[in-house]
Amino acid sequence: MTDPNRIAFEAAAFAARAHQGQTRKDGRTPYVSHPFRVCLVVRHVFGFDDPKVLAAALLHDTIEDTTTDCDDLTDEFGPDVARWVGAVSKDARLPFDQREEAYRRALAAADWQAKVVKLADLYDNLGDSRHFAPKQKRKTAEKSRGYLAAVREGLPPEAEDAARVVEQRLAELEASLTA
Repeated sequence: MTDPNRIAFEAAAFAARAHQGQTRKDGRTPYVSHPFRVCLVVRHVFGFDDPKVLAAALLHDTIEDTTTDCDDLTDEFGPDVARWVGAVSKDARLPFDQREEAYRRALAAADWQAKVVKLADLYDNLGDSRHFAPKQKRKTAEKSRGYLAAVREGLPPEAEDAARVVEQRLAELEASLTA
């Protein structure tokens, strides 16, 4: 019998290789710390422990921000993980406004597992934004509010607590802008 957690360990290694050399907006923090934190949020803040969902959390930015494509993820991690990662990936080929609209539609139609990954992504990005200038904080809050509305469409009861946690973090960021 194979270890069901193996997929998450392999996804961690894959993400580290795929994001090698990338940094977060601060220019210092290795980018891979973000998908690792998103995975930790899915598991320890939201309480989901399905190894495939954890793998999708670790891989959630590989299609959008690296040379990885959906076929690579299907080959390595199976169709479920690839579909979930694809659902939380923006299509860079589209002009900005079209890309954002298509992304929100994809989030609204996504499987609940992809929605949980996106909620964890929002949670982590909102936490990072506390170090931003007010203008960037407002932009992050506005984008997050739109993504959260899309994710909430058809969100199953088992993911409602996760959405509430993200809403609270977003409310804290918005309150900091008026303080």
